[in-house]
Amino acid sequence: MGRRGRSRHPAFDSRDQLLDARPDGELDLHGFGAVEARSAVRAFLESWRRRKAGAVVHIITGKGRGSAGGPVLRGLVKTLLQGELRALVAEWGLDDGEGGYRVRVR
Repeated sequence: MGRRGRSRHPAFDSRDQLLDARPDGELDLHGFGAVEARSAVRAFLESWRRRKAGAVVHIITGKGRGSAGGPVLRGLVKTLLQGELRALVAEWGLDDGEGGYRVRVR
């Protein structure tokens, strides 16, 4: 498939305020399995939504270099943000280091 047909992560522009702002919270998923990560991301976003609507949070997935079968968490989090957790998220994108996501909660 050509480059145009691929589904890409929304990426924040280098001038985007979401990248410049210090995140209100951070969730580091290093060492988590897929089932644990799914629950942790949901709880994290729900907690921030209750605490501070509009908060910018950072979800660290890593680049997946330590995974035997290839990256798991980055794709899982993308799927969650696009799907079942979409109602909790105002906007999101791959961070500039491509090892996580910046998310603005609703």
